[in-house]
Amino acid sequence: MTLSGIGVAGCGRMGAPMLASLLKAGFDAFGYDVRPASDFAALSPHMRPLDAFSQDLRILITVVRDIAQTEDVLFGAQNLATAPNLKTIILSSTLSPRYIHDLRPRIPPHITLIDAPMSGAAIAAEDSRLSFMLGGTDTTLDAHQPLFDAMGAHFHRMGDYGMGMQAKVLNNLLAASHTAMTRLVLNWADDAGLDETRLLNLIHTSSGQNWLASGFDEIEFARDGWAEDNTIGILVKDVASALDAAPEGADLALPETVQSAIRKLAPRPKPGGAP
Repeated sequence: MTLSGIGVAGCGRMGAPMLASLLKAGFDAFGYDVRPASDFAALSPHMRPLDAFSQDLRILITVVRDIAQTEDVLFGAQNLATAPNLKTIILSSTLSPRYIHDLRPRIPPHITLIDAPMSGAAIAAEDSRLSFMLGGTDTTLDAHQPLFDAMGAHFHRMGDYGMGMQAKVLNNLLAASHTAMTRLVLNWADDAGLDETRLLNLIHTSSGQNWLASGFDEIEFARDGWAEDNTIGILVKDVASALDAAPEGADLALPETVQSAIRKLAPRPKPGGAP
């Protein structure tokens, strides 16, 4: 299979560095976003208007925020599911597994679907070391593996189409719980007069170790408060995706509490009061 005509739809904090990684690896890749190309600095020569993006598109990688934006990309405002030369859609947004399952009969059968959500935040995307959770047949994933190699460092084949997204929402449920509890612990530490850096260093080598605490000074949203349009807000959406795919009769109290706690997060200043 020839890996050409690779379009990244949604060039935000994750999609833009993913596109940059593909270009760095020498792929015929280009981007589309609802924002003007002039907003993308060094990537602006590789951004295309919708008509040109659609015409040249063979492999579509979607990195938009949520189901509503995915619907726009595939069937609505952009309607890229009807692109004339499209052969593969790679879904890298974090979406409800139920939505992913129901998407298959809505896409023309000649188009291959791969669910490939990723983890690692913008810092990992910029360094081409994302972790991908992949759903699809081995034959399909083998054919597209060079693309993932260009963008990531860890690849977890979780099973057939849909299993990558199921794994991702469960992973993000843990990430959300770590975020809520780490921030609570740091607030309580402030009240007790503990130094933030010393406590985070302790946590990194002790039983409370978790991704957010260990990467607190690198992860771009670690100190953010909740907002509808930021990454903390996305975590609330990701918990909702996990809840949507919860087993029948499951106790939802703990994930719903985590979701509520994240909604209440306020910005956390840097030590010394710096913003």
